[in-house]
Amino acid sequence: MGHRIFATSVASVYPLYVTKVERKGRTKAELDQVIEWLTGFDESALTAHLDAETTFEEFFADATLHPNVSLITGSVCGVRVQDVEDPLMQQIRYLDKLVDELAKGKAMDKVLRA
Repeated sequence: MGHRIFATSVASVYPLYVTKVERKGRTKAELDQVIEWLTGFDESALTAHLDAETTFEEFFADATLHPNVSLITGSVCGVRVQDVEDPLMQQIRYLDKLVDELAKGKAMDKVLRA
């Protein structure tokens, strides 16, 4: 039995990400760019996942993670993302961390580990 978040639809959390970044002066397009960098999903693929109410488990199972994903380090909710044992939970934390960095006004090239 996995965490509850695994069975949560990405579509139910996505508007919260949008609100979070927009409140800090960033855009939905920038959020989508971050998600595409992490998962490999372009706009149409992301929209398809949102429309289908894909769970986080299905979303990341279908994703092709960026090769530089291991460069994402630091804490989310007091948990160091690089220390998360469960691979799926780690991927969800990576996404959370990128959204946090975007919302905090970090330069896009830094968020995307360019």
